[in-house]
Amino acid sequence: MRGTIFRELIDMIEKNYSLELADRVISSSDLATGGAYTAVGTYDHREIIELVERLSHETGVPGKDLLYAFGQHLFKRFAILYPAFFAEQGSVFEFLSILDCKIHVEVTKLYPDAELPKFQHEFPTPDKMIFIYSSIRPFGDLAQGLIQGCINYFAADIALTREDLPCESGAHVCFTLTDLAYASHL
Repeated sequence: MRGTIFRELIDMIEKNYSLELADRVISSSDLATGGAYTAVGTYDHREIIELVERLSHETGVPGKDLLYAFGQHLFKRFAILYPAFFAEQGSVFEFLSILDCKIHVEVTKLYPDAELPKFQHEFPTPDKMIFIYSSIRPFGDLAQGLIQGCINYFAADIALTREDLPCESGAHVCFTLTDLAYASHL
C-alpha cells in the first residue's frame, strides 16, 4: 500500500486523538518500517492492521469502527488531494461508477505495481446501486467508510447496507446503495 494511506491514518489519529497517542501507537507497534512512511513509498498492508489494533487497544474503540472512521477521513482527504476526479462527478452513483474504469486506471499509470481493489457495479433500478468490493486485503470496513464518506461528500440521502460475501482471504463485500430522495424527484 502507498505511504499516503499510512500518513493519512497517522494524521487521523493525531487529529481525532492526539499527537502523543499517535506516537504511542507507532512506538508500541511491531512495524518493520518503525512507522516511518513516505507518501510515495510502498508498505505492507499488515502495518495498517497492526496500527489499528494498537489504536483499538489504546482507545477501546473496536478495530472495525476505527477502519470505518478512517475510510470516511480518507475520502475527505482524497477530495482535497485529487479534486479533478471529484469535479467531473455530480453524484455518489456517478463517482462510484468510475472507480475501476477511470480513477484506478490513472493510479495504475502512476504506480504500475499497485495492487488495487476491484469494483463491480450494477443498477437494478434507477434508485439502487449494487457495488461489489473485492480486495486481497481485509478492508471491508475501510471500504464501507469510504463509501459513507462519498455519500457525505455529495450530501446524498442514500441508505447503505452491507453483505459480506464468502471469501478465503481479503474481503469480498456487496454494498447496496438506495437513493432515498429518488422517489421525491419523480
